[in-house]
Amino acid sequence: MNFWDWLIVFVLNGAIIGYGFYLSRKTISSSEWFLGGRSLPWWGLGLSILATAVDNADLVSVTGLVYNNGIHILTVFTLATVLGCCLSAFIVVPWMYKLGCYTNAEFLEYRFGKSLRLFSALIQIQYRTAILGLMVWSFYLMLTGMVGLQPGMAWTLIVLLVLFTAAYTMLGGLASVVWTDALQSLIILLGCAAIFISVWNAAGGWSGVEERLSTLPDPHWVKEKGWVGTPAGEEPPPEISTGKTQPLTNWIHMGSFVDEENHTHPLAIQLGWIIIGLGYYTVNHTQTMRLMGARSLWDMKMAAIFGAAIGIPLMLMIILLGLFGRVLYPDLTVGDVKADALFPILADDFLTTGLKGLVMAGIVSATISTFDSMGSAISALFTRDIYARWIRRGQSEKHYLLVGRIATVGVLLLGFLYIPYVISHRNMIDATQNLVSVFVTPLFTIYVMGVLTPVPKQSGLVGLLAGGTYGLCCFLQRQEWLIGFELPEILVNRWYVYLWSMSITAGGMLLSLLFWKPQSVSELTTQMTLPSDLPPVIEHPFQGPLPVWRQPRWYALSLILFSLWLTFYCFW
Repeated sequence: MNFWDWLIVFVLNGAIIGYGFYLSRKTISSSEWFLGGRSLPWWGLGLSILATAVDNADLVSVTGLVYNNGIHILTVFTLATVLGCCLSAFIVVPWMYKLGCYTNAEFLEYRFGKSLRLFSALIQIQYRTAILGLMVWSFYLMLTGMVGLQPGMAWTLIVLLVLFTAAYTMLGGLASVVWTDALQSLIILLGCAAIFISVWNAAGGWSGVEERLSTLPDPHWVKEKGWVGTPAGEEPPPEISTGKTQPLTNWIHMGSFVDEENHTHPLAIQLGWIIIGLGYYTVNHTQTMRLMGARSLWDMKMAAIFGAAIGIPLMLMIILLGLFGRVLYPDLTVGDVKADALFPILADDFLTTGLKGLVMAGIVSATISTFDSMGSAISALFTRDIYARWIRRGQSEKHYLLVGRIATVGVLLLGFLYIPYVISHRNMIDATQNLVSVFVTPLFTIYVMGVLTPVPKQSGLVGLLAGGTYGLCCFLQRQEWLIGFELPEILVNRWYVYLWSMSITAGGMLLSLLFWKPQSVSELTTQMTLPSDLPPVIEHPFQGPLPVWRQPRWYALSLILFSLWLTFYCFW
């Protein structure tokens, strides 16, 4: 990168950070910091949802995963994202909104007791700080691989970026974060489009990619033979024609893909991704916090739909970059190089001056937008659900606002502790998948069961213990830390584990009906009143009844049908 590239990076992102500091002057109350005063419109929230969901780690880890395993991850960014957004905005979060909750963990105390609130906060803090570690490491790879910085300079810039992000987040809270995210999402879209078009042309377009992939075998099937590809003009090896391996064109079609580790059925793989996507938008307070800051229930639903809709083409571009990389660099992972290095290599090799600066600006924006979202959300969980509930109760709102601001810096720095764990895995996606099934999937099941079924108040702890114990045993066995006892393979399969986790958690909660009295979530609204510092709940910001074209459910249905077509027809 030259002077002009760096100028683009600093001008675009510096202006947005400055705008964040400007907005922070207006934040004076606790409800404004944690929930943006529940005054945020759908379009701003939708852009913020996108910017929060797509971080720099996605650019690195997703392209690396696709390079190694094909596009089966597409489901989590299409169908799973749409279903997860709709489940959260239409079914789960409205109850939190009506009860006046400040965090999604607070809802669990009303529904299942204070112990579940504490566990939810702790699980989310662990889960999201692990993602922070993944983001920090992927940004380091960008700075050293794409930009060519020395390790010391790269780490210095990362720490400075974290501190600047923490500064405007701790001052402005959710409103500052949402509006800076909205601007950053536009830079992310432009940057990803720039590198996608450049690499698309270099790979020869879609027809060129398909033709080249048809001559490459799945490396997991023939790696023992030491064969990496067919030279131009020669016939593919007999392994492909005799069916002893699968050509890489199967990686474009999720229905033909076979997992190299367990030979899992493609539908089971897609089900695993769907459960991961569903849980992300309910358990993850970086997303529910945005929905809870909406000015109305209508804005909440439209924000989720808008965020999911604009995320599909963006993530499709990122996923296809992994395929293009396989065509352009078929032997990238020979030696000590990991596929996670693909995105920086593509950017360095195929972008010209100006475009390289725009893409780097998008990467920095993706980093900042998720850093600030995690900083505000995780500090809210610590402040409201741990500090105010268990450590210092009955303090003033001014006191809790100060604690939340200070905690923002602390939680962002926690992410650095997970970097050794991330580095130790084959790729970044593997590192996060191993953590999600332990407690995140059981917690997601508890949220859904708490809203949709009349399970007893005590069932939440029962379900968490059942699902968490199972998830922990699977994690220990995969890490080879479980000595003297092993679960059957079908119970620890990396794709089946999510369905098993949900089933065991839900089963434990349903069995609780044999011992305790049923309770419905609707009973809570009759027992509680909305906090005085929050505005009243309104259905929509318009006068009179909503016309058909303004009803969110039709947009949601259309997006679900499009995602089904994309997943099970276009790329199946």
